[in-house]
Amino acid sequence: MKQIELNQVSKYFGEIEVIRPLDLQIENGEFVVFVGPSGCGKSTLLRLIAGLEDVTSGQILINGKDTTKLAPADRELAMVFQSYALYPHMTVRKNIEFPLRMAGLDKKERNKRVEDAAKALNLTDYLERRPGQLSGGQRQRVAIGRAIVREPTAFLFDEPLSNLDAALRVGMRLEISELHKRLGATMIYVTHDQVEAMTLADKIVVLQAGVIEQVGTPLDLYHNPKNTFVAGFIGSPKMNLISGNEADKMGAHTIGIRPEHLSITKNTGLWHGVVGVTEQLGSDTFVHLNCESFSESLTVRADSDLSVAYGETLYVTPDLTHLHKFDKNGLRFDEKA
Repeated sequence: MKQIELNQVSKYFGEIEVIRPLDLQIENGEFVVFVGPSGCGKSTLLRLIAGLEDVTSGQILINGKDTTKLAPADRELAMVFQSYALYPHMTVRKNIEFPLRMAGLDKKERNKRVEDAAKALNLTDYLERRPGQLSGGQRQRVAIGRAIVREPTAFLFDEPLSNLDAALRVGMRLEISELHKRLGATMIYVTHDQVEAMTLADKIVVLQAGVIEQVGTPLDLYHNPKNTFVAGFIGSPKMNLISGNEADKMGAHTIGIRPEHLSITKNTGLWHGVVGVTEQLGSDTFVHLNCESFSESLTVRADSDLSVAYGETLYVTPDLTHLHKFDKNGLRFDEKA
C-alpha cells in the first residue's frame, strides 16, 4: 500500500529551484532515508511532506488523500527535529505528554500513552527528571517519545542525531532501528551520513541538487549504482573512480572499483602506486596509493595485519567481475545490454 505519494512535486525559493519536479512513492511501514550532500534538498523535501513549506507545484498524497494544501497539524504526521526543542521547565513526563494535552485527551489516556512510550524508549526511570538532567541521547529519546504518543501516520526525522557524539550516534541509530521494527510504522529520515543511511534504511533516496539520482535498497545502491555520483557517494570508503587511459583500455569513460575488490601484493599487479596514508581500523586496513597514471589516490581494503611503509611501492589488481563502467555522462552501462 502506498502511504505517501509525491507526484511531480517541485519547490522554488524566489527564482531558485531547489526541488525539481519529482515523483516518489513510500510504502506503508517502510523506513525511507533521504541522503545527499549539504544543499541537495533533502530537508526541504521532508518539510514539503510535513507541510512546513508550501509546494510550488505538484501533489502530495497521504493514505490516498490530497494533503498538498493541508496545514501540518492536519496531516497526521509527527516530526523529530535536529534540535530537541524540549521545554526545560517541564519534566520528561510533561514534555512527552504536551501534544496530548493540547489535543484535549483525557488524563487516563494521556498517562497510558506516556507510560507506553517511556517503556519503549527506556525512559521510565527518567519521567520525573527535567531535560537539563539528561544526556544528549536521552533528550533525543524524549523528543522521539513526544512524537510516538501522537500515534501518527508516519514519523519524519530531520537529522536527529547530528548533535550527538560518535558513540551516542551509533547507540541511537540502533535504538531508532529497533523502534521501527517494534512499531512497524512508516519512517522518513534525513541524513547527510551515508553510513547512517545504509544501516537504517529499507529504501534509500539519493538526492543531488534537488534531483532524485536513484532509489533502492542499501545493497542495490552499493552493488548497482546508476551513475558516478551514487557510486562515489554510497559506500565508506567510497568507490574508486578512474578515468583516462586505464578506463579507455577497458572500454569506458570511467571505471569504478570498490576498495574490497582490489587485491594487493608487493611484487606484481595490473596497477602500481606509492603508499600514502594508511588507516588501520582494527578489523581492516585501508591503504591509499598514489598512482602516477590516476588523478586521484586509489583506496585498497586489506587485511588488518598487512604491514606497509609510507612511500613503499605496492601493486594492485582489480576483480574484473566487480568492475563498473560509466559513459561520458557518468551513467553506468552493461555491455551485455
